[in-house]
Amino acid sequence: MKIIGITGNSGSGKSTVSKILQDKCNGIIIDADEVAKNMACSDSKYLQEIANVFGTDVINNNKLDRKKMADIIFNDKKQKEKMNRITFEYVVDEIKNKIDLAKEQYDCIILDVPLLFESKLNELCDYTVGVIAKEEDKICRICKRDNINREKAIQRINSQPSDEFYINNCDYIIDNSNLEEIIEKVNEMLKRLQ
Repeated sequence: MKIIGITGNSGSGKSTVSKILQDKCNGIIIDADEVAKNMACSDSKYLQEIANVFGTDVINNNKLDRKKMADIIFNDKKQKEKMNRITFEYVVDEIKNKIDLAKEQYDCIILDVPLLFESKLNELCDYTVGVIAKEEDKICRICKRDNINREKAIQRINSQPSDEFYINNCDYIIDNSNLEEIIEKVNEMLKRLQ
């Protein structure tokens, strides 16, 4: 059983790479954003901690208003650091629980984690993969996915590490230029992992 960590900037195509990997290696994807989203509902300790730090304005219908929170953290580095600390405290534990549950059933656990190194989840991985993409592609994907304008998408990208960070820290880099190339690179990587 291998644990592969997938990381990269918003809009780089981590989900695409994760899904291809999952199909090719009897894997399961543990998506950190999805885990955080599920935990930021109802009366969870995670949501209560967010409300304590950022106020109840970021809570809407008993769950986190992700757009409001994004506006706060992508405009202010200190606020982003506060949110990361809370997320690492609660979400990382939940991801570790999910890994323990999946270990016996799958040949491969794929961690789709934007902050893989910052959260120290890379330490659990046998292999880390950085997904990079052209800036224009990232901007278009973020605008479409999150229904935000170009300016906000650029702001998000600028608040994240550069591609060089992933190139220097990951075991393997996948340039998300076209689907055929991605599949080829994933196949190459899986051969190395065997």
